Amino acid sequence: MAVIERIWYGHNLLTSLLLPVSWVFGAVARRRRRAYLDQLATNTIWKPPVPIIVVGNISVGGTGKTPVVIAVVEFLQGLGYQPGVVARGYGGKPASVPLLLQSDTPAAACGDEPLLLYRRTGCPVVIDPDRPRAVRHLLQISNCDVIVSDDGMQHYALYRDIELTVVDGERGFGNGHYLPAGPLREAPERLATVDAVVLNGGGELAGVSNAYGFRLEPSHLFQLTSGRSEPIDTLDQRTPVHALAGIGNPGRFFDTLTGLGFDIIPHAFPDHFAYTRQDIDFNDAKIILMTEKDAVKCTEIADERHWCLAVNAVFGDDFLPWLEQRLQAVMR
Repeated sequence: MAVIERIWYGHNLLTSLLLPVSWVFGAVARRRRRAYLDQLATNTIWKPPVPIIVVGNISVGGTGKTPVVIAVVEFLQGLGYQPGVVARGYGGKPASVPLLLQSDTPAAACGDEPLLLYRRTGCPVVIDPDRPRAVRHLLQISNCDVIVSDDGMQHYALYRDIELTVVDGERGFGNGHYLPAGPLREAPERLATVDAVVLNGGGELAGVSNAYGFRLEPSHLFQLTSGRSEPIDTLDQRTPVHALAGIGNPGRFFDTLTGLGFDIIPHAFPDHFAYTRQDIDFNDAKIILMTEKDAVKCTEIADERHWCLAVNAVFGDDFLPWLEQRLQAVMR
C-alpha cells in the first residue's frame, strides 16, 4: 500500500512507466460515459420506478464514502422514506446473485462495506455486480421507495436521478492521473456534471460550486465479542493500544485515534483485507482498536481485547435540506 501511495500521491519513474496504460484507462472511461449519455438522449436505458441516488467517487479508496452512504440512508429513514441499498459486494463471494443480506450473512459472502451498511441502517441491502438487476430484485422483495447505490458512479448500466460524489479534502486527486498511474477513475471535470460534491474535511475545490463539506466524527466504541457499546473514554488513553485498519486510507483512522488521545501502535492492512485470527492477535494483552469496516469481518475471530471505533458523517447545515429538496424534485 505504501508503494501505491508514493505512486499516486507523488511522481516517480514507475508513474511514468504506467502512463500509457493510464491513457487507455481514461479513454475507456470517457467512452463509457458517452455511451451512457447517448442512452439518456435516446431514452434507451431502463429507468426504475423509484428514485436512484448514486453515492460514489472519481478516485480510488479512502474518501469516506461508506459513512456518507450510512448518513444519507439514515436521513431518508428519518424523513419517512423506506430506502434500500444496492452494492457490488466487492470482496464477497456469494453462492449466487442477487443476494439479499440477512442477519447471519457473513462478510466473506457479501463484502465488508455492504454488511456494515446493513448492520448500521437495518435497511434491505442487495449485492450484485449487475446493479440494474440488483435494483429489480430489491423492488420485487421489498417496498423501498428510494434506492441508494453504493459506489455506483462508474456503473453506467444503472440510471441515476441524483449523483453524489465524495472527495477527500485532504488528499484530493493525487497526481491527477488515471489508474493505474494515479488514483482517478474519471477526470476531475466530471464533478461539474454531478448533483453535489461532498467534501471530506470541508474546504473548497477549484472550479466546483456544488460542494458541501462534512467531517467524520467519532461517536462510541463497540466491543466485538459482547456487542456492547461504550463511551470512547471507557478505554484508558494513556495505555498503548494496537490500531488496526484495512481501509483505503488507514492514516486517517490512525490520526483520529491519536487526536482522541490514544497512544497507538499502527497496523495497516490492504483495503478489504480478509483477516485471519493470526492477523489480529499481537501476542500481548493490549487493547486492539479497529474500524467498523474491519470489525464486521473480525467478530467471529475476536476476543475481549478487540474493539472498534464507530464514526458518523456529520454535514454542515446546508447539505441535507438540499438533498431533501432535490429528492422531492425527482420523485416519480
